[in-house]
Amino acid sequence: MNNNYLIFFSVTLAIKAREVLRKNGINSKVIKTPNKISNKGCSYSLVIFGDINRAVDIIERSGIKISGIIAADSQ
Repeated sequence: MNNNYLIFFSVTLAIKAREVLRKNGINSKVIKTPNKISNKGCSYSLVIFGDINRAVDIIERSGIKISGIIAADSQ
């Protein structure tokens, strides 16, 4: 797995986070969280195309709750 994922409890939170990142120059894509990376049931993720640490910082500062982080370098 070569991607960085940020996991959210709802598609609404994932879309809001994607828009916050887009406004800050970070590309991402909303997907249904693959079962192989999360056992939290129905959740949605952002695949981050860029600096995951910067993405997490931006999203947390915007007040959006991230329920999980899967970083490619921690695999």
